[in-house]
Amino acid sequence: MSKPDIPTILVVDDDESILEVLEARLLSAGLSPLLADRAETALEMLADEPVDLIISDVKMPGMGGRGLLKEVMEHWPHIPIIMLTAHGTIPDAVGSIQDGAADYLTKPFDGKELVRRVRARLEGRAETAATGASMAASAPKSASKPASRPAPQAAPSARGLLGGLAPAMARFLERLDRVAKSTATVLLFGESGTGKEMAARILHEASPRAGGPFVVVDCGSTQPTLLESELFGHVKGSFTHAVKDKKGLIEEADQGTLFLDEIGNISPDMQTRLLRFLQEGTIRRVGDNHERAVACRVIAATNADLPRMVADGEFREDLYYRLKVVTLTIPPLRERREDIPALVDGLLARLCARQQRPRAEVSAEAMRLLESHPWPGNVRELENTLEAALVFCHGDVIEPGDLQLEAPPAGAPAASGTSLSLEDNERETIIRALEAAGGVKKDAADRLGISRRAIHYKIKKYGIGEE
Repeated sequence: MSKPDIPTILVVDDDESILEVLEARLLSAGLSPLLADRAETALEMLADEPVDLIISDVKMPGMGGRGLLKEVMEHWPHIPIIMLTAHGTIPDAVGSIQDGAADYLTKPFDGKELVRRVRARLEGRAETAATGASMAASAPKSASKPASRPAPQAAPSARGLLGGLAPAMARFLERLDRVAKSTATVLLFGESGTGKEMAARILHEASPRAGGPFVVVDCGSTQPTLLESELFGHVKGSFTHAVKDKKGLIEEADQGTLFLDEIGNISPDMQTRLLRFLQEGTIRRVGDNHERAVACRVIAATNADLPRMVADGEFREDLYYRLKVVTLTIPPLRERREDIPALVDGLLARLCARQQRPRAEVSAEAMRLLESHPWPGNVRELENTLEAALVFCHGDVIEPGDLQLEAPPAGAPAASGTSLSLEDNERETIIRALEAAGGVKKDAADRLGISRRAIHYKIKKYGIGEE
């Protein structure tokens, strides 16, 4: 039985020499190892011994590492697991991460790196527990509402703003939940406006590093000449206008999550520096010779075709594989139209709360238009459309004439199962706007945000006056 104040590490491997090496390394690091040569033996030990972390081989006789992971996630989900794998079985290790493992290392592994990762997982677990206890102790027992007006409506959670009724999105969210339990590096793919940053926030808030900061870096909008200083920081005098030391965003994310948006836009030099950070877990500020250790989870996102960029030599292959320990792809809105009513409800709740106005609803006719639109701009376009509709609507019900739906760009994918063509969609929108305006073309044009000349042309084009 190990001392209570010394973390206990359960090591599971059918190779006796690996067990001996790991036992010696953990003992020298001041940790208490327990050894098991099979997954089944490890489960018996878990029933009798308090364990703080598990290191397990993937390939073993019997149930193996994946079977052990499944049992641990079901009965001891609080215990982080680091998987060990040979180079030829890396896909199995990545699958383990998707099933809830905290991390993986490939054999032969560096002993110091293994201990560093073990300590990072133990520290993350301890910080999460401390943060949870602190929040529970400081939470108010009751909250009073302001007397001057009703309490503002609660904005929906980030997860609620992603949907989940559509099968494609339900599968994505199920995988998101699994991955969130670990601290593995994640690469998010998705078209612009699908909610990649929101998904990254969910990963952070449900992870062992939830008590740490969530730092966002927009690699697409930051000038390449400034990105190095923004990410890694600088020391005083390292370049013109560097009048004092500055901590970089990677350091700011220590013990938390670093979200690198539009990762495909970084320069070759920055790719090299970022790769070194991911490999070594250390950074060096611009103009500094001192290495600084940083432990944070990295989530990267892009709408670019990174595999093509790798094939064309535009993106480092080794960096790509460092980032894609786990890959998740958010489906576009046109492929999950079942989510649109729930998304509309959640977005309107947030928009109305932000504007401190009564809750608005969408008429059945307007909802049909929203469900049939192809949404090339995805959820971001839907939110902007609803925000504009709140400006134009009379009262608290959004009608078709309040919606400013633009025809998608040429070549944009159409919504799957769309029942109305773009022309039918536009024609119906104009008819509804005329109905809402009592047949006054000028008022209908104002509601649609188009000129009187444009609405006269479209009325003639679609033969609306003939009806």
